Amino acid sequence: MLYFSKIKLFTIYITIIILSFFALLNFTDEKENYLLSKKVNLGLDLQGGSYLLLEVDSKPVIDQNLQQKVLKLRKDLKNYKIKYQNLNLNNQSINFTLNKKDIEKFTDYFLNKDNLINIYYNQYRSYEMEHFIDQNNIRIEYTKFGLIEVMNSTLNQSLEIVRRRIDEVGTKDPTIVKRGNDRILIELPGLEDPNRIKELLGKTANLTFRLVSDEDAFGTELMSFESSSDELSISKRVIVSGDNLLNAKPAHDNRSNQALVNFSFDRVGAKKFGRATTDNVGKRLAIILDNKIISAPVINEPILGGNGQITGNFTFQSATDLALLLRSGALPAPLKIIEERTVGPDLGEDSIKAGAISLAIGFFLVILFMLYKYRFLGIIADLALIFNLILLIGILTILEATLTLPGIAGIILTVGMAVDANVLIFERIKEELKIEKSTIHAFDTGYKKAQSAVLDANITTLISAIILFFLGSGPVKGFAVTLGIGILTTLFCAYFFARHLSSFYAMRNKDKQISL
Repeated sequence: MLYFSKIKLFTIYITIIILSFFALLNFTDEKENYLLSKKVNLGLDLQGGSYLLLEVDSKPVIDQNLQQKVLKLRKDLKNYKIKYQNLNLNNQSINFTLNKKDIEKFTDYFLNKDNLINIYYNQYRSYEMEHFIDQNNIRIEYTKFGLIEVMNSTLNQSLEIVRRRIDEVGTKDPTIVKRGNDRILIELPGLEDPNRIKELLGKTANLTFRLVSDEDAFGTELMSFESSSDELSISKRVIVSGDNLLNAKPAHDNRSNQALVNFSFDRVGAKKFGRATTDNVGKRLAIILDNKIISAPVINEPILGGNGQITGNFTFQSATDLALLLRSGALPAPLKIIEERTVGPDLGEDSIKAGAISLAIGFFLVILFMLYKYRFLGIIADLALIFNLILLIGILTILEATLTLPGIAGIILTVGMAVDANVLIFERIKEELKIEKSTIHAFDTGYKKAQSAVLDANITTLISAIILFFLGSGPVKGFAVTLGIGILTTLFCAYFFARHLSSFYAMRNKDKQISL
């Protein structure tokens, strides 16, 4: 095990040089070159930032789903020739009255597993909805499992759209994770003023295009402008919705010197929009966002290309934010901020200092112990320990990982694991030197016999780190990342770098008596 080919030596030291180069990048200010701008990012607890806990309100989604089921139920009851009366939606339940002779027919229809209005969940062995019969009165509600599916679906969609909105803002290394059944945790390192993020997340961004009615009538509703209290009578019929939107970008009108938003529809949306503008030339078209009118321009001519503009009293920032909201899609449900914290950079600096001091103290004590216990081999172990930390930081830099306070704890634990590997090896060499006459043979046998113990200890810890990474979140992941990478660099330094130095030492002293 003490023989090293030239290729192996080249691989070992070129790896050390490359990773050391990346580790040193953390002390430079290069920003132009992508490769040279790589650095280890500091987490919320180290550099400060904002913490938001959002709650997803799934009640509007439940009401909307039930409203759709009411429309489908009317059609199905008619097709099955089931006579009903007073079909309405009230308190998240569908209520209606049946003739007694149709109750059994309705039950057979409602509990049919092929029925699309009441989905059967095989994993739960339950239906999406349940019905209750009180004489001739029927009440339909979501089952417990139906509510779970709605809430999970709403939470997952909300999480994806929140991630899109925050990513488009350009926030560095945000943490966006689920918390429980209806909450989303957001950590934004380095962002001390989250007002813009809160405004973006506070809007559902439900976009619709509807015609303005000249008079109040059935099928219309009053809506006010976003920028004023003026109201218009708006048709409830949606011409095109934001679901048909392909893209939206902020722009600047050179003639009016105003900011605006250019948008484009998909093929279906372009066809609907073209037909509506062709049939309603001279009328006003209201552009509505979250039940507020953004603008209501007059249709001067048919718009057939699927492209258009949204104008209003926009600043370029508000136009940019509106375009971002439209591109990211509408949230399925409103989000409510239930907890907000701002971590100041001073607290982060204190955390870094505390972590650095604890790492330095531990590192210094370990170096002294190894020098006292193993003399020259202790120097080798200390060099391996130093390069172990450099390689660890180099890999974190390449990955542009986020370092948190638990991550620093993982690095400190790596120091202990690294020393443990060298102690096992050196103690085994010490035992072999007592029974072996050949120094080279004692070193070689010592490394071979210690290998299984070192690998077993590190691999089991690595498995634990992998499990923590995939099952944990936030700080737990930060700890798992540094610990996992630290184990790999420990094995590399112990069985390549330190072993090469030890073999060189053994070769130079093969005719001398070495005592440990």
